[in-house]
Amino acid sequence: MQEEYLLEKMLKGKTDKEKEIELMQSIFDTKERLKVARSNFEYAEEDLIDYYTYEIKAHQSKLDYLIKIAKRKGFVLNRINELKVRALRKNNMAV
Repeated sequence: MQEEYLLEKMLKGKTDKEKEIELMQSIFDTKERLKVARSNFEYAEEDLIDYYTYEIKAHQSKLDYLIKIAKRKGFVLNRINELKVRALRKNNMAV
């Protein structure tokens, strides 16, 4: 499947656990960007309404794609795993 090929190419040279963590990070980051875009849309005026509409659609499409891949790989997407991934990320940034 082409979508998995693109993801595997992006994650080339990483362990399965690193791939899982990176995929989950991408999902959680995309969810956050979608949330921000929706919030910005609420206060948008005139031409920015179109901009945020497209931004919301783009983030939603990306999120749908990433979730589809994660489900296919059997990853569990829940709040506990999100917190674990965020903690791992925070620890890696602190190093």
